[in-house]
Amino acid sequence: MTKKTPIERVRNVGVMAHIDAGKTTVTERILFFTGKRHKLGEVHDGQAAMDWMVQEQERGITIT
Repeated sequence: MTKKTPIERVRNVGVMAHIDAGKTTVTERILFFTGKRHKLGEVHDGQAAMDWMVQEQERGITIT
C-alpha cells in the first residue's frame, strides 16, 4: 500500500557544488534527518541512496 503525500508537503531540492565537495553526503544526511531513510548511506561502501546505478556503486562516485 502506497502512502499518499499531499503536494503541499513535497519539496524539490537541487544540490550543486564542485567535485568531492560532499554533495552526496549532504543529501544522505537530509534524507536521514527528515525520516525518509532509516540508515545513513556511505559513498565508499556503495550504500548511498543517490548511488543507484551499478557503475556508481562499483566506483564509489555519484554520477547522476
